[in-house]
Amino acid sequence: MSVIIKVINKSGHALPNYETIASAGMDLRAVLESPVVLNPLERAIIKTGLFIELPVGYEAQVRPRSGLAAKFGITVLNSPGTIDADYRGEVGVILVNLSNQPFTIENGERIAQLVIAKHERAEWQEAAELSDTSRGAGGFGSTGTK
Repeated sequence: MSVIIKVINKSGHALPNYETIASAGMDLRAVLESPVVLNPLERAIIKTGLFIELPVGYEAQVRPRSGLAAKFGITVLNSPGTIDADYRGEVGVILVNLSNQPFTIENGERIAQLVIAKHERAEWQEAAELSDTSRGAGGFGSTGTK
């Protein structure tokens, strides 16, 4: 099943698409007038030339591309970045270089993935206590590593 999403494409590139029948994400491409060099630990917002209108009840999640992360240490800084249904500005990607080598981003390069997801809205119900569980208040690492 698919959801229809309105898009304005000012990128000069093809619209993002699913590379395989089972892909969850579509690759986003950089829109640059000239290459951008990300030095080690440097970050930059890279524009995509895409403007989208999501239906209420959906979000777009901007996620890293595993190849860029594994091979070059390039990732999405606020991963996953959330694009809300009422945002109408250009989709941008906050990339960071976590390697010890400079990395050059070229126009048209695939820089991140976009995943479209349904979400729920929550209502808070204040309570005096919460139900017991076997984990209880055990936090980070409390369930072990093996």
